[in-house]
Amino acid sequence: MRCFGCTSRCPTAEVIVRKAVNKAVSRNPGIAAGLVRIHFHDCFVRGCDASVLLDSTHGNPVEKENGANNPSLRGFEVIYKAESEIESQCPQTVSCGYILAFVACDSSYKVGGINYAMPSGRRDGRVSLKDEPDVNLPPPSCNAKELQENLERKGLSLDEMVTLCRAHSIGVSHCSSFSTRLYSFNATHPQDPSMDHIFARSLKAKCPPPSNSGDGRDPTVPLDVLPPNKLDNKYYKDLKNHQGLLTSDQTLFSSSSTKNIVRNNVRNDAAWANKFASAIVKMGYIDVLTGRQGEVRKDCKLVN
Repeated sequence: MRCFGCTSRCPTAEVIVRKAVNKAVSRNPGIAAGLVRIHFHDCFVRGCDASVLLDSTHGNPVEKENGANNPSLRGFEVIYKAESEIESQCPQTVSCGYILAFVACDSSYKVGGINYAMPSGRRDGRVSLKDEPDVNLPPPSCNAKELQENLERKGLSLDEMVTLCRAHSIGVSHCSSFSTRLYSFNATHPQDPSMDHIFARSLKAKCPPPSNSGDGRDPTVPLDVLPPNKLDNKYYKDLKNHQGLLTSDQTLFSSSSTKNIVRNNVRNDAAWANKFASAIVKMGYIDVLTGRQGEVRKDCKLVN
């Protein structure tokens, strides 16, 4: 079995999640990246408690409304659909945090063939605050040292950081997340000198200067151009060719502390797959709620 846990109280849960993910990704391969990213954004704020799935109520804005999550996070509808079907078969038995972890697992298998066991038994949190992602999620402009410090606070190592960053081989990024590298890097270099010139030219054709965007739209481009929806080894090769899209990506090759890890991952793709599986399971343990902590929500969008 590709992804598995302990769902003896609701044996159909894993099958329901897998079918929902496979159907969504078959229709839109890019949604796999969104589902993996939601899991990451959830675990780094209050731990893996599904707080990112909650909707605002009574004028209290939640994580989902933070600029780091809205509008960039996508795939919520896949999670809600799976939860609705599971709830109809096994009322208040399977937590939203469990479903969230499993949609990420099945997405990783669907676009990368990566297998891992995601332990269940987790419960859902009751709190979600709009401002908390600002101090918990690493911004796209951070360097290797800042990335390392951020992940170490969550109990993840330097090697695990570089390993998990490869999830950026799938999905898209808004131009605003890297436009500084193209047009206003610093006083001496308007364009980031670490970026390949041909690559930068192609990005400028898709991402006009912010002041010239006209209607205020924020276009998106693939994080990894070819292929954009496959969790593959090309991510690290792009970094070696100075074609990392975000500062937080390219810094992994420009920093002496992480450069050799990137090179090793280029050389041994099979070893990376095993490391990724291990790292994402470890990430999925961050401050999980168990026992009598939290609750099992009837509706992933609302606390009970």
